[in-house]
Amino acid sequence: MFGPVIKIPALLPLSIVLIPPLSDEEFERLSRNTQIGIVERSGEGTIVVSELSGGMTSSANAEIHLQFGDWLKRHRLGRSPMYCGLFLPDGSCMSPDLAYLSNRHWGALARDRRDHFLRIVPEFVIEVRSQSEKLRDIEKKMEAWMANGVEVGWLVDPFAREVHIYEAGAAAPRIETGTHAAGSGPIEGFVLDLAEVWRCYE
Repeated sequence: MFGPVIKIPALLPLSIVLIPPLSDEEFERLSRNTQIGIVERSGEGTIVVSELSGGMTSSANAEIHLQFGDWLKRHRLGRSPMYCGLFLPDGSCMSPDLAYLSNRHWGALARDRRDHFLRIVPEFVIEVRSQSEKLRDIEKKMEAWMANGVEVGWLVDPFAREVHIYEAGAAAPRIETGTHAAGSGPIEGFVLDLAEVWRCYE
């Protein structure tokens, strides 16, 4: 159980630093029991609370999950846990809008740990920029994903109608502005229909 309730008189999004820091188990319990937003932790131990998505962004997330889920179901290549906390090598715990774990990576997880926050680096992640997020902030999150070992990451920016594609070893992300974004590496063969995603913002 936690100690006294922490009252934070601030508007979301916000960040706090607890001293002493929470253990991984305590952080997982905190995140599971928080109803005011999405709780993540930086590599430095800062707890970041992000506001829940609005209607357009959540609709876009659903569309992306639908398209990726259909592709996964056809090819049976792995799993895509939704809104799952992921403990990463730098000590952070983040939850992407979409994560992909190959069958090999999923199979390496102990069965009794699969319904907890996962201690694993996904091969692929997607982050969708919401109206309240500054582009630079979500770029920093993508850089953190890549620094922790993600092979491919997509930053979907619906307000610029762009997808920033990060690939391991690349000096900088490349930007797609067409009607489709094609996967590479661990998601070779997946094609995201961006026209359907952009429709969520009409």
